[in-house]
Amino acid sequence: VQLQASGGGLVQAGGSLRLSCLASGRAFRYYTVAWFRQAPGKEREFVAACSSSRENILYADSVKGRFTISRDNTKNTAYLQMNSLKPEDTAVYFCAAQGGADMSGDYGYWGQGTLVTVSS
Repeated sequence: VQLQASGGGLVQAGGSLRLSCLASGRAFRYYTVAWFRQAPGKEREFVAACSSSRENILYADSVKGRFTISRDNTKNTAYLQMNSLKPEDTAVYFCAAQGGADMSGDYGYWGQGTLVTVSS
């Protein structure tokens, strides 16, 4: 599966953005999808994940209550709605997918990143 992330941009603190991850291939509906981010000078970190059936969703503590992951399998697209953004959310955001159900496992498919910049 190939993934393409979009929707990043510059936003003021407290604002919102919605990222999209468009996947190629009919198998997308069977994949666990996730969002990761990497801030300047820092390691990549997990943000959120959603199982293929949408029954299981996992969030990093730092984004709980502010970010929402979702997916529309009919459109081969996953989303990350980000509200109440903070300057520390500034990072390149990546979408990823894997064929397994372990949302904390290895993700074998990655999209290119989309930059989110939150100004104070």
